This record gives sequence, structure tokens and C-alpha cells, in this order.
Amino acid sequence: MPHTQAGWLLILAGALFAGCGKSPASGVHDAGRATCQTLFGTPNVSTGLDASACGPACACGGDAWAPPAYTQQQIDSLAQRTLLDPPAPLAESPYTHPQDFPAHPDQVCGVLPDASQPGAYRLQTYASADAAKQAGATLTHYGDCGLCSPLADLAVYMNSDDLTGPVRSCALKVTPDGGAGAAMACLTALGFDQPCAQIWYYNALNTRAHCLSPCLADLSKPYQKPDGALNDCLQCDEDQSGPVFKAVAGRTRRNSGLPSAICRPCSTVRHVVHTYP
Repeated sequence: MPHTQAGWLLILAGALFAGCGKSPASGVHDAGRATCQTLFGTPNVSTGLDASACGPACACGGDAWAPPAYTQQQIDSLAQRTLLDPPAPLAESPYTHPQDFPAHPDQVCGVLPDASQPGAYRLQTYASADAAKQAGATLTHYGDCGLCSPLADLAVYMNSDDLTGPVRSCALKVTPDGGAGAAMACLTALGFDQPCAQIWYYNALNTRAHCLSPCLADLSKPYQKPDGALNDCLQCDEDQSGPVFKAVAGRTRRNSGLPSAICRPCSTVRHVVHTYP
């Protein structure tokens, strides 16, 4: 099937913005939609839902929670922190051998301050939130540390509830033969570290390979259907690309407690507050 420019744009952009929160971690909360009808997110004109169906707070079975409003100063300070021993870039697409990337949703990624220089830190995976706390680390997201776990990448997510527009610009720079140079430069210009930008890129290519038909059909449709379900393009991305993205990226919006323009069941959202020593 020939790839039109519009098709390339949708597949890449749909995959990328969908990746802002992938499949839910298991065992987050027991409360489901029956006790938590309002979805978690910050809907905009592209979402397909309004504030009566989606908002940046949850009240599931008495487990009420809302993330704090982070100031621009707080966000900028995260981007300026120095990560020691950062993740190495990918040598190839992880989608070629997905069995090598199992998910561990109940482990946690912690930020461990390092006294070697001001603002320095390391990332470490711990067996539990309690283990991270005992080690002197601050929980930054649930699941193993990965390519998007650095605080600079967290700052990118915090700076925009919806990366659709910027990502579409990056998607247009992917050549029909899969050339990555311009697209990668565009993604890193959004603030993503190179390894995090890579998993976004490979996620997009995988979604293009598996979801071309539904994504072409949903080219101008809202992200979500009236009942809150994802449109068919985003659901295909979630199913086909989500598990590997989640395992390799480490950080997603949902496991970091951040809302986005794609609204999610509260039962899939982890409660994380981002304050770091």
C-alpha cells in the first residue's frame, strides 16, 4: 500500500502522541469506571471529550488524588539537572526483538542525588517504593528506569499536555525510505534526550507498519469516542506498540502521574508527586 504524506503524518504523529501514556500498569488500583466515571486528563478540542467526562483529578473508591500544579520554574529546574551515567542510545529498533523487554510495572524508578556536583543525580530501579525510600531515592515513576526516565524528559511531558502539533512537525521530516536524521533532530529539539527520542521514533515506525489502515481512517477524528474509548488508530498503537514502548521508555505520563489530552481511566494512573532534593 502506498504511503501518502498524510498517511505518514498520521501514523507517526498518532503513534508519538499516543505514546505519552501506554498500556496501564497492573495492580494500580482496584477501583474501576463504576466508581470513577470521570477520566483523568486535560481534554482539548482534539480530545473528543469535555470537562464533564475528563479532568485532572481522580476520586476512585475514596482514593481521591490530584497532581500538583507545577510552576515553570520547577519544570525548568528539572531540565537543568545533570544525570550521571545516562542511558545509552539504542543500536537498533527494540521492536525487532520485543521478547527482550519484559515489563515490571510494580518496580519503581528512583532519583538518587549525587553529591559529586550541584544538581547531579543517578537513576536506579528498585523493587518497590519502600525500597527506593530506604535507599534515599525519590520515586519518579513506576516500572523500571528506561530511556525516558531522565528528569529532562519528564520536563518535556510537563511542558505540554498535548505534543500533537510539535510531533506532527517532526513526523513530516521522516522520509519515505525511513530516514531518521531530520525526524530525530526535530524530536530532540522538543527537549527529549537522544535515547528517549529514539524510542518515540521506533514506536512511530512500528505503528506505521501495523496500523496504517485504521490511522488513515481516523485522520481527522478526535482522539476518543463519545464513550471515552480511544479511536481505532490510537487503540491499534496502544496494542501493537505500547508494550515495548512502555518497557523501553520506562516513563509514561500515566506511571508518572501526569495528565494529557488523551484521557485515561483513573484506575490506570499512578500517584506520583515530582519534588526532588
